[in-house]
Amino acid sequence: MADVMQREFSSFAEFYPAYLAEHSNRTCRELHFIGSTLSLFCLGALLLTSNFWWLLAALVCGYGFAWTGHFFFENNRPATFRHPIYSFMGDWVMYWQMLTGQASF
Repeated sequence: MADVMQREFSSFAEFYPAYLAEHSNRTCRELHFIGSTLSLFCLGALLLTSNFWWLLAALVCGYGFAWTGHFFFENNRPATFRHPIYSFMGDWVMYWQMLTGQASF
């Protein structure tokens, strides 16, 4: 599946199925969900405190948990490196789908 992320995609709709295939490991998906949730809390803290260190904390939480999932459980390279915008969008679509029960943890 590593070669799929080397492809060029003409739309997010075309990209997202390949993105989901890169997240077949349950632990990887769970780590994405935890990191995204912590990022949202950090962004909330940023809004409440105006302390921009929370922005750095949000990035570390989000990417740190996700990349741990990819490198140690999924054993693939995160799509962020090749498709940063689509990957970011995919993270939040997958998060919403997991939160609403449309995708499994």
